[in-house]
Amino acid sequence: MKTIVRLQHGGIMANYRCNAACRHCLYACSPERVDGYIDADTAEYVCKQFREGGCHSVHIGGGEPFLDFDGLLMLVQTAVKHDVSVSYIETNAYWATDRQQVKQKLKELQRAGADALCISLDPYHAEYVPLDLPLTLAEVCQSAGFGYFIWQDRFLNVMSQVDRGKTHTRKELEQLISPDYVYNTARSYGIHLSGRAINIEKEYVPNKPVDAIQSSRPCSNLLSGDHFHVDMYGNFIPPGCTGIILPLNEVIGGIPDGKYPVFEALRSGGVKALLQYATALGFSPEPQGYPTGCALCFHIRHRLSKNTSPAELDADYYTEAMQNYP
Repeated sequence: MKTIVRLQHGGIMANYRCNAACRHCLYACSPERVDGYIDADTAEYVCKQFREGGCHSVHIGGGEPFLDFDGLLMLVQTAVKHDVSVSYIETNAYWATDRQQVKQKLKELQRAGADALCISLDPYHAEYVPLDLPLTLAEVCQSAGFGYFIWQDRFLNVMSQVDRGKTHTRKELEQLISPDYVYNTARSYGIHLSGRAINIEKEYVPNKPVDAIQSSRPCSNLLSGDHFHVDMYGNFIPPGCTGIILPLNEVIGGIPDGKYPVFEALRSGGVKALLQYATALGFSPEPQGYPTGCALCFHIRHRLSKNTSPAELDADYYTEAMQNYP
């Protein structure tokens, strides 16, 4: 029996490369990730699959999608051609250094079929992008009549303490905002602590015994078609369970039984079933335990991606997720 995911709204990750390596990034993007951008053939394939799977609207993110502006225009045009609307494009605004050039890019995006930006602004991004740039981008969008929203504008008050014209180190932000800004920002976001954010949980959340956190409840995120992502290679990434990749056509047409053991263990028996599967392959959990069941799951998948390389695990993702967390 095949497993089918009913698609609703999703995102297209145009790339994995980013000018930043934010400590909360679920997708472990950074300047060190593989170079490249979604190509025209993959964009066509993904948008056709979206239509077949019932997804009629997407957002575009990365990585940082503005690293290849021509590629971004192509992706927007391809989505529109297939009657897949682009609800917004995510950006950290690193490129908003010249107002006239920003206005020109917004005009080109409008002609291609996009009309809104999601502009990142928070203490994590302030380590890589001066605050002045997302604020400038928002101002230009406002004056040009281009839609935008700041993600998240709740941080505007917190960020009022920092120098708008420069980036800031963790030590500087701890002095300007709070000694615990790293953890407080994660809590304020309400983000799922996965990807590079697994390090936030490791730093701030006490460990618990493995027996206390392993659950036999199936992971519902794996089959969720709401706010999923598809990467630059056409892989489906379940919401929350980043690091798991499945071919998009199989997700829509039916995931074959027996092909993806990690996915099947989590789908049928949760973290407990995954632990049993990994133990049979020689995995041993850390004796000090883990903060949560999701952290245990991540640790197991990280180890399996290095030692047994299941097809549904992105080994580069797990390696990158454990780096760039100063």
